[in-house]
Amino acid sequence: MNAKTRTSSLATRCIHAGDTVDTVTGAVMPPVYTSTTYRQAEFGEPQEFYYSRTRNPTREALERCVADLESGDYGIAYGAGMAATAGVLDLLDTGAHVVAPQDLYGGTLRLFNGVRQRTSGLEFSLVDFAHLDHVAAALRPSTRLLWVETPTNPLLKVIDLQAVVALAKEHNLLVGVDNTFATPCLQRPLELGADIVMHSTTKYLGGHSDVIGGLNVVRDEALARELVSLRSAVGSVPGPLDAYLVLRGVKTLALRMERHCSNAQALAEWLRGQDGIGQVHFPGFADHPGHELAKRQMSGFGGMLAFELHGELPAFMNALQVFTVAESLGGVESLAGHPATMSHSNVPADERLAMGIPDNLVRLSAGIEASDDLIGDLEQALKAAV
Repeated sequence: MNAKTRTSSLATRCIHAGDTVDTVTGAVMPPVYTSTTYRQAEFGEPQEFYYSRTRNPTREALERCVADLESGDYGIAYGAGMAATAGVLDLLDTGAHVVAPQDLYGGTLRLFNGVRQRTSGLEFSLVDFAHLDHVAAALRPSTRLLWVETPTNPLLKVIDLQAVVALAKEHNLLVGVDNTFATPCLQRPLELGADIVMHSTTKYLGGHSDVIGGLNVVRDEALARELVSLRSAVGSVPGPLDAYLVLRGVKTLALRMERHCSNAQALAEWLRGQDGIGQVHFPGFADHPGHELAKRQMSGFGGMLAFELHGELPAFMNALQVFTVAESLGGVESLAGHPATMSHSNVPADERLAMGIPDNLVRLSAGIEASDDLIGDLEQALKAAV
């Protein structure tokens, strides 16, 4: 799982990081090792690989690659992004307390409050991470983890990771960061002091809407060993073909992120000047509260944006032709989502409003199509919504 020395640009490392060329045949993409078990050379002398729930060569090629991109040393891949988040919670003892942002992915909220609170006795506090004093006030003697999304889902708030890390170090807490929206192309939380970086590899890393997966990256060897042991015990591993598909997607990640970011910027700027559009959430605006922080902390503003629609929502969504109305994000195709009925549908309406997510909020994942076609699609859909 150790990552190779990082000496090249990230765009080059997306293709070459992790030494993924097959050492036996020279194949530039690693084989898909489907075997579940491996023969012992001699009785009582197991080989390096012995059972694929614990170790698999294809999976480890992906882990090495993403660990390198995140400036980490160890990657631990999972069967889904939620499994990767659950793997972090598995580090915590019964009764431990976690502090996380109010504006949080609905699936994570469901795991926190709907599952682990009941099954593991974990406790969760959701606060505004834009104000570090609110985070500090939420800490308890039982606090063990600060869990962060930045930019957040779906309101694109930007959280100061260095400040969060400094607070965590004062209290000997772990910091876990969901880096799915930014990707290592735009942000590398381990370089800012975080302990764990999580990705839903279903999204930008896979990039083609054809695979479900998750991955954690760490620098600390003992922490990596514990995460691997817990993953093996729980069995939350991805299949080898899934690992292969994500690795294939990573090869073009840097190239795709350039277009995702430029398209999102163009869409956000166009939407902001249109009748029938309320607030547009995008950190690329100079007047966005997190804009200056994003400029310091990230190397781009990402491919996600959200806006409030002042019109007939069903008519708008049904009129879209280039955008696909669907769950998820980060694929080559542009997606239009409705948090209230999709990503945050499990959150009660009053809680969604308290989080700042109104029912007329639309979230866009800018794909890699021509920006003029995407703007034209939004324009004709807005006319249908009047």
